[in-house]
Amino acid sequence: MTSASTDVATSPVALAGATYTDMTLGNADKPHRIFLYRPTEPAPPEGWPVLYMTDGNAGFATAVDAQKVQMAYPSGTNIRAGVIVAIGYPTDEAYDPFRRSWDLSPPPGRIYPPFFPDTPDVRTGGGEGFLSAIEEELKPWVERQVPIDRSRQTLFGHSFGGLFVLHALFTRPGAFRRWVAASPSIYWEDSAILATEQAFLDRADVPAGIELHLSAGQYESERLIAPFHKGKPDEEQRQARARETQVVELARAMAERWEALPALAGIARFEEYAGENHMSVLPVALNRAVQIAFRQEN
Repeated sequence: MTSASTDVATSPVALAGATYTDMTLGNADKPHRIFLYRPTEPAPPEGWPVLYMTDGNAGFATAVDAQKVQMAYPSGTNIRAGVIVAIGYPTDEAYDPFRRSWDLSPPPGRIYPPFFPDTPDVRTGGGEGFLSAIEEELKPWVERQVPIDRSRQTLFGHSFGGLFVLHALFTRPGAFRRWVAASPSIYWEDSAILATEQAFLDRADVPAGIELHLSAGQYESERLIAPFHKGKPDEEQRQARARETQVVELARAMAERWEALPALAGIARFEEYAGENHMSVLPVALNRAVQIAFRQEN
């Protein structure tokens, strides 16, 4: 029996069909990293459906793989090919917490202590500028790279990204057709997003054919923490945090609120993912976003 040689040459793993480009969006003082996946086959006459997503470093490869696996068996999955655009940052880490805090949070925002010693204060409230950059700069750039079906655009975000999805929906409801908010931070900054939602509902500005999918993990509820946290020294602290954030409860209540309005019935739904916590839920929610964005309609 022989073992693998330790001097065998290795190479980085490439994600077929995927590229990235660093570009400055809006008035940012640093570039964003734009991950782009495009199918290898010719585009349909109407162009490709497209999934836009935040936190691209953390989830782009997951979304691409979820689509590839399912579109390879369309009769069994009902998933077709499409374009994935993920917005991230020039880092090898999953997140840039400082920059995403600004980009993904709705205005007006606040100032918080630094995440780490000797680093700047954390600022929130840049979500409107980030949304403008997506609409006015990123989308036109994507459409120059690959044919896009503008009637089949989906926006996905998780946590702060989910909050950003809701802000985008309530302020520019025509920007996307399908909206997927996973574990949205509805509680953030005194649940200010709920006032934005109410203003949206009061305007009755709901485009025909849109969908809102809200979701959260089972262990994001104020009533239930993960089994592996029980009995730990920080158990009560985690339970207190869950009672503050109420991720499951607030997302479910939003879906129920929409369903109770005759003009919005059937648009919004809430899905709870069994056995998942705030971070483990991301791959599950991304898979559902892929299924929503790329399902076959005829």
